[in-house]
Amino acid sequence: MPRFGRLRTGVCLAVAAALTVTFAGPASAHDGPSSSDGGIDNAAATHGHDLHDQHGGTGGHLDPTSTNVRLVSKLGLRNVVPGKIADVGVFNGYAYLAAWGGQTCEANGVHVVDIRTPAAPKEVAFVPSKEGSYPGEGVQALAVSTPAFNGNILVTNNEVCKDKAGFGGMSIYDVTNPARPTPLAVGFGDETAPGQGKKAANQIHSVFAWDAGAKAYAVMVDNEEGRDVDIVDITDPKTPVLIAEYDLDETFPQIVQAAPANLTEIFLHDMVVKQIGNRQVMLLSYWDAGYVKIDVTDPLNIAYLGDTDFTNPDPEAAESGLTVAPEGNGHQAEFTKDNAYVIGADEDFSPFGLKAQNVTDGTEITAGQGSGGRQLQPGQTITGAARFAGRACIGDPAVPAGNGTQVAVVERGVCTFTEKIANVIAAGGYSAVLIFNRTGTDACNQQLGMSVEGDIPTFGVAPRGQGFAIFNQPYDDAACLAGTGPQALPVAVGTTGDTLTFSSSSTAGATCTCTATARAK
Repeated sequence: MPRFGRLRTGVCLAVAAALTVTFAGPASAHDGPSSSDGGIDNAAATHGHDLHDQHGGTGGHLDPTSTNVRLVSKLGLRNVVPGKIADVGVFNGYAYLAAWGGQTCEANGVHVVDIRTPAAPKEVAFVPSKEGSYPGEGVQALAVSTPAFNGNILVTNNEVCKDKAGFGGMSIYDVTNPARPTPLAVGFGDETAPGQGKKAANQIHSVFAWDAGAKAYAVMVDNEEGRDVDIVDITDPKTPVLIAEYDLDETFPQIVQAAPANLTEIFLHDMVVKQIGNRQVMLLSYWDAGYVKIDVTDPLNIAYLGDTDFTNPDPEAAESGLTVAPEGNGHQAEFTKDNAYVIGADEDFSPFGLKAQNVTDGTEITAGQGSGGRQLQPGQTITGAARFAGRACIGDPAVPAGNGTQVAVVERGVCTFTEKIANVIAAGGYSAVLIFNRTGTDACNQQLGMSVEGDIPTFGVAPRGQGFAIFNQPYDDAACLAGTGPQALPVAVGTTGDTLTFSSSSTAGATCTCTATARAK
């Protein structure tokens, strides 16, 4: 099962600010991008591109500008529709553009464009992906000179848009002659996802390769395992060998940020490797865990060099007079030319920051606003006593009517979130709904996003233990994950619990991509 997570503090381009963050010294399984009930794993969604505006549409993006930019030329690529180009790499006068096409699953691959004369670009080749697969945010060309190979290679990632046809892993092509790309290895990767008797390699979100002298290597983002840093020896690109796998929050637990509580999704999103002095240094954008710097001179014996944290409260929101937790979501980062700084990009999924609390216990509730339903607007607060509504599915005990101010607390499971909300609305008398997680190895104390429709503010999916605490019930996460804990909250439907409050504030006025700088030590 996939395991994913978030990052640290950014500077939002929407407000045109900058932030310097220093690197500090040593100091979950999900059920896919979306599940049948509307649960959204934000991390899986960003790996799959299908549940946010990263590659298509105008919603959530800054307005285009031509300030200080001059259009040199345009080129219409073959079989390209709006939003289809996910990444671009440039090497030796040629651009390599990844056509991901996840929605149609057609004409996927890499366009090769001669840009040696920028005013007159020309497409010279197209590298098709295997049917059912597509490249995404992992396309790179580079020179490799080893005893086994001397020339230029192109590396791409593979994700799946047709389950029975596509495959994952990385692909390597000889592009010494860019107009005639030649496959060297296709669909190579880790085939050892736990509990899966599979033959195809795990899907990977990105890949980055580097020449280390007599050796050459590539690092892949494994979408399907907690050990999501996969390092491959590509000294002979025709016969790549997987040599190491790491889960960095286990290998280097110091990268995990202790607070705020919402920074819980810990996974690799992207990475680069650069020779700095006599070391090969990998810079990883580790979602919710920060930008992480490690020494990979010996990929079998990596060493921690430093990492960043998200500033709490968010300094960008503070400039607007708001006090909110950082959203995290470290997306991609690069070293500056002199290696003194790191330029990083955070990815925002929501323009609004939500603060949710169990007032009675004085504890934070980890939940977000459900997408598609009525939104709690900035400055708006809802406070009310919790009332247990069960699973709120057809066939379950009916949701009792509320008193007009209560918050319906609903257990995830069986039916969709939208069906649950419809039944709460039909019962009447509730100011909001909070949904907490079900049992299961892909649930329990994990927090998820939520796709839901309904004319009532809806929050979730909160960790199961927080739902139990609202009604003063003991919770054992190990038992929940093992399936030996209570399969349902052990209180009667209609039971009144603690007082809850939810308030919303704008984090930047719009969803934005943010940047940060961090001094590299």
